[in-house]
Amino acid sequence: MAGAAASALVRPALAQGRAKVVVVGGGFGGATCARALRRAGLDVTLVEAEATYMACPFSNAVIAGLRGLEELRFGYGALRREGVAVVHQAAVAVEVESRRVVLADGAGVPYDRLVLAPGIDLRFDALPGYDARGAETLPHAWKAGAQTELLRRQLDAMEDGGTVVVSVPANPYRCPPGPYERASLIAHYLKTRKPRSKLILLDSKDSFSKQRLFQAAWASLYPGLLEHVPLSAGGAVTAVDAAERTLSTDFGDHRASVANVIPPQQAGRIARVAGVSDRSGWCPIDPVTFESRLRPGIHVIGDAAIGGAIPKSAFAANAEAKVCAEAVAGLLRDEAPAAPKLINTCYSLVAPDYGISIAGVYRPAGDLFADVEGAGGTSPLDAPLSVRALEARYAEDWFRIITADVFG
Repeated sequence: MAGAAASALVRPALAQGRAKVVVVGGGFGGATCARALRRAGLDVTLVEAEATYMACPFSNAVIAGLRGLEELRFGYGALRREGVAVVHQAAVAVEVESRRVVLADGAGVPYDRLVLAPGIDLRFDALPGYDARGAETLPHAWKAGAQTELLRRQLDAMEDGGTVVVSVPANPYRCPPGPYERASLIAHYLKTRKPRSKLILLDSKDSFSKQRLFQAAWASLYPGLLEHVPLSAGGAVTAVDAAERTLSTDFGDHRASVANVIPPQQAGRIARVAGVSDRSGWCPIDPVTFESRLRPGIHVIGDAAIGGAIPKSAFAANAEAKVCAEAVAGLLRDEAPAAPKLINTCYSLVAPDYGISIAGVYRPAGDLFADVEGAGGTSPLDAPLSVRALEARYAEDWFRIITADVFG
């Protein structure tokens, strides 16, 4: 009913010309959605504060010195050439009644439907002692860019024999296997460059994505170097002292030479301003159309959405964006959208030539996405090293293909 009511509201605008859709956020979800909407014949404006997008996939390889940060930079020239109006300003407000996005300079961009792809904000209020200032000493590096380079520099400057501590938050957060890939690649860096050093992985969970694959790889590649401390063994960080480089748990304190603190997260600010996030900090959506359960006429895709079984990943955001674009185009034509099936594949590097993966297929089930039983799976636990090397190459190929699809 909400979707039908919202569609009725846009009919006067449609009578005067092409429907106007505004997309806020130019990452894997937002840029994909803007391009797909434009190809559907709609008038599309992409609002993105940054002129250059910095991708998070493969940022762990940058931290470990395996690739350069410049390889993660992407522009919006291809979207402009296809007719998407790209506005490099921050969206500071959404006027729901008048259907207008307010920009930082006070200008407004009208819309018939709005798609929000704001990604995540870090919750600096959730971990005592850790805030934006503390992140300049104990980097989170969970948004690629300056923080990625900071953590890399700290590792380079650390003396051999130092201790690296990485903390992992409780679910949900962006890229579920990301912290474990990061720990793996930092362990590779230490093994090859500072072999007397150690890494401690403090975890707020007892189970995690691709767990058996990661643990088997750690036992094989990094015995005695990487120590994983799960929740049940006191792995949850309860407080941070940035000045002392100390992470505290209920079981004791961990003093670090280099500390990577990944804090809890929530939907990006514009989602909260627009009123599409709930008390969890994330955005409930209709999994068929990605329309907000709280604000008809506004759709939410990517990391900010509550997706159920589907993870917060670049692959998922790209897939969600295409489904959302098709649904928005259909709703503007008063067409009922079909229930989608979405696929996600996630590669992780445990070493430069050692890759593992997980794949899943998801369908709408009530207010969320559920796994399609019997679909998907992980890399074989007993695969030979030749398969691990092949999956590492697949990871590179995936990144090249998806960034070309989104930005190229």
